[in-house]
Amino acid sequence: MDSPQFYQRVHNHSTWGNAAVGMIGLVMNDEELIDRALYGIKDLKLDTKEKDDDGGYLNKDGKAGFLANIEEPFSPDGYYNEGPYYQRYAMYPFLIFAEGLQNVKPELKIFEYKEGVLLKSINALLNLSDADGDFFPLNDGQKGMSYYNSALVTAVDISYHYGGQDAGLLSIAKEQNQVLLDDSGLAVALGIKNGSEEPFRKESINLSDGPEGKQGGVGILRNEGMELVFKYASQGSSHGHYDKLSYSLYENGEEILQDYGLARFVNIEQKGGGNYLKENKTWAKQTIAHNTVTQNETSHYNGKYEIGSQNHPDLHYFSTDNDNVQVISAKVNNTYIGTDMLRTMAVIKDEDFEKPYILDVMKVSSISDNQYDFPFYYFGQVLETNFDYSTPQTLKPLGTKNGYQHLFVEGSAKANNDNSKFSWLNNNKFYTLTTVTSDKDELLFTRIGANDPDFNLRRDPSLLLRRKDSKNTTFVSVIEAHGSYSPVSESALNSNSNIKELKVILDTKDYTAIAITTISGKEKLFITSNVNASLEATHNLKINDKDYQFTGSYYFK
Repeated sequence: MDSPQFYQRVHNHSTWGNAAVGMIGLVMNDEELIDRALYGIKDLKLDTKEKDDDGGYLNKDGKAGFLANIEEPFSPDGYYNEGPYYQRYAMYPFLIFAEGLQNVKPELKIFEYKEGVLLKSINALLNLSDADGDFFPLNDGQKGMSYYNSALVTAVDISYHYGGQDAGLLSIAKEQNQVLLDDSGLAVALGIKNGSEEPFRKESINLSDGPEGKQGGVGILRNEGMELVFKYASQGSSHGHYDKLSYSLYENGEEILQDYGLARFVNIEQKGGGNYLKENKTWAKQTIAHNTVTQNETSHYNGKYEIGSQNHPDLHYFSTDNDNVQVISAKVNNTYIGTDMLRTMAVIKDEDFEKPYILDVMKVSSISDNQYDFPFYYFGQVLETNFDYSTPQTLKPLGTKNGYQHLFVEGSAKANNDNSKFSWLNNNKFYTLTTVTSDKDELLFTRIGANDPDFNLRRDPSLLLRRKDSKNTTFVSVIEAHGSYSPVSESALNSNSNIKELKVILDTKDYTAIAITTISGKEKLFITSNVNASLEATHNLKINDKDYQFTGSYYFK
């Protein structure tokens, strides 16, 4: 074997190689090849510190083979640690080889391996797509990849046939409009012919990460077309990004606040031969490219894979029992030495608002003074701000490294006391960001594209909130989706924010309380427990001489 290191590792490429060798072994009835494919090459010694060209270890922990590639990357919930884009890529060899093993070696019970994680993973993968079926571009992910890909035709058919014939999968297969020419495809075709399909219901879901489900995860909160994707996962192997506690927001399949995804034009020869561009490392992987906190213009874990792969966030709580108030909260301690972060995000359906809105509470605690940058990567046209900003005649980069060298500064402002508001128009819909600020904060309009002479990066905008000389601080924001514009009737409906004031009325180690006051004067109070968030916990606290009692993780009324 000329390239044992290709097979002898946990990596999506090795899954392809092991599946190919294993299927040859099944056809030839060669037990040695089958064993090599399943368990790796016996007694082979490789350098455990050697890395691939993405920075990942080739032979981490000495684990190898098809079964190791099921055990390590998949969590018990079926989340694949490299993210849905690479899970889609890997599912084809996983499932085709598994189908062959089921046919030839049923005693292996491959679809029951690790409590049936291969079949669970398909449900997880489908849930990691937006309303249009496009996968969320977590880690290195190309936007536009969807469950219409041929690999997902394979996944859906095999999952239906070997996984209990979930009628919801038939509706996906019907949209795909093709099936495999085998028993699983026949089963799907007959199910559709007999009218057995039911809608595949995407609901709020929390997917753990890590082989045992103890390395963070990804939570998706869904309510009336709004989809909040909250990423608190592990490093994600060599395709991971330095984006702890980041998020993206969608409305009916349209990106509202984006995750950039990868910097690559896959299989387009004119762009670096279709391979990863250098900007994937200098921009797309960097923390400032994501909707999370960057400290002192340095990426999480100092942008070092060796550090990132040893650390991960942890779930604080996930609550979706109340359809009107769905909350996810996670914490991370080691992105920066001496700094802890706790982020709590809620999708709230309130009768006083046209659509569900998003409440975001990012609590940062540090042993030293720092500069914190907190971007919002929106799409669309600037409509209105409640702060005065200036625009430069000459564009300059925001910084010199860690992704900052790729951001042009298009405008700057001193933030307003109390609240800063920013409204924009995207795809004929209105959105407003209301964020708690002080007059010491800065607001920067930025645009991707600096130091990019080959135009490898999209020229996307952001609004960046900068807070200097702070140890402990809390970023509190509300994002509203509201109204619409018709270019035919030329009418704008509900184009203004419904929030009069957003206020932090308590912020301690134990609790953070946020008051949201509408234009009509109605006030709602959200309290999150920062320490004890168990469902059984009873909380008693006093805010502005008023007593509050609640049981569980949060309070909203």
